[in-house]
This record gives sequence, structure tokens and C-alpha cells, in this order.
Amino acid sequence: MPAGTTEQGYEIQFGTNHVGHALLAKLLLPTLLKTAKLPGADVRVISLASIGHAMARGMLFGELKTDMKGHSTWERYGNSKLANILFARELARRYKSEGITAVAVHPGVVDTDLYKSAFSGIMGWMDKVKSWVYTSVEGGAKNQLWAATAKLGEKKGEVKSGEYYTPVGVAGQGTGISGDMVLAGKLWKWTEQELKGYEL
Repeated sequence: MPAGTTEQGYEIQFGTNHVGHALLAKLLLPTLLKTAKLPGADVRVISLASIGHAMARGMLFGELKTDMKGHSTWERYGNSKLANILFARELARRYKSEGITAVAVHPGVVDTDLYKSAFSGIMGWMDKVKSWVYTSVEGGAKNQLWAATAKLGEKKGEVKSGEYYTPVGVAGQGTGISGDMVLAGKLWKWTEQELKGYEL
């Protein structure tokens, strides 16, 4: 994506991938909490993150309401995906006792149009090798489906709240910064402040 901002002034990838999703979670939270009190309830929030979070250098709070044009598109994307993981971890921490499970998942490198602008000069070459690198759209849905339906727990193959999973159901693959709960708390507070005008 070229450098730009959302209508609200957020860096476009961060605004789309984090702020919009955080707002949706905030607006749904009363319903999620009410549902979690029902007998046999299994309430889950699944954030679509990416291994691309590894390209983030940290949460650049002072630049999130700019176009961040001094950073590469990959760093901006990584920043937004790091936010997805941190947000899921903090949501899990805050609402675990309320019966809400929250995880972040990487779908894999999926064969969609997402990469066309980034690799426009070498797309012919990429088309030849993509079958080795990319997974199908159907395959890219497997990790999310697993996270939504697998048994909850802490054993291998079970979904543990607050975790980040690469395909399919593999824990422990995030960068060190993606597990920084102090940073997750700061992001949560920053996000809450930004969303204050959007209460129902």
C-alpha cells in the first residue's frame, strides 16, 4: 500500500487492520460478555494477524495518526499486524475470567491479490514459483477455522487464550515483541482513548 491515512487520520494499514477491528470488538463486547454467561458458552475472538508482524520495529505511537511515509509499506503492515497480536493478548488477559477466549492467527501466505502491488515488477516470476510458496484461499482459512472450533485448553492441538498461532495450531512462533504484555497494555490504553467517541 502506498503511504496514506484513513478518513479518521490513522495510517491506512493500521487504521484498517487494528483500529477498525478494535472498534468492532468494543461494540460487540457487551454481547460477548452476556453470551459468555450462558450455560455451555464458548465465546471466542479471533484476530487475523500475520507473520509479517516480524517487520515491525515496535508500536510507533507518535506516528500512528500520520501516513508514516518515512517507513516502508512492509514496516507499516508489520506494525498493524503486531497490533493485532498484542490486542488479542490483552483482550485475553482482561476477559479470561469473564469467559472470553481471544487468540491471533497467521493464515499463511495466501494466494490473493494482496501481494500484487508489492511484487508488481516481478509478478511473472512470482506466478511461476507461487505454488511452492503460497497456500490456496481455502488453505488460508484453516487456521482461523481451527481456532474457532478446536477444544479449549493448554495441550498441543488445543486453543489457549492469549496465544498467537501459525498454521495450523502451532504456538510459540511470534517475535519477542509480540509477547510484550507491557506494550500490549499500552496499546490497549491508547486504543481505548482513540475509541472514546464511538460508544453506542
